[in-house]
Amino acid sequence: MSGPVSLEAVALAYLARREHSRAELRLKLIAKGGEPHDVDALLDRLADRRLLSEERFIEGLVHRRAGRFGAARIRQELRSHQLDPEHIEASVAALRATEFDRAREVWRKRFREPSASREDKLRQMRFLASRGFSAEVVRRVLGGGDD
Repeated sequence: MSGPVSLEAVALAYLARREHSRAELRLKLIAKGGEPHDVDALLDRLADRRLLSEERFIEGLVHRRAGRFGAARIRQELRSHQLDPEHIEASVAALRATEFDRAREVWRKRFREPSASREDKLRQMRFLASRGFSAEVVRRVLGGGDD
């Protein structure tokens, strides 16, 4: 005979699949029927046992997104998870060091060759900007600057 699954078992199952932010996991557990006070206490216990880690979540999200998105887009996504602003800014600062190379690689995968017309160049610029790359980096990528 199997009884109802405990809230902790549900949380651990989520964490076994991938890292979650505290806010994200809280919402999922409340949606599963957990009382907010009980969920908060459980999240505190999981964090104390290092099963729930903001640093690991940030590291994982940055790793998954860095090959496709710029620092601005990744910062926005991290902020949506209600994470510590200092941790976010430290991660974003590290991304900026590789921003040009990552933007150039994203551009190469999508377009493969320089724009033939002004309209194409604007379309390519909008594409990179929508991916969260800064205007300066977009200009350098499309201007052909290798520095």
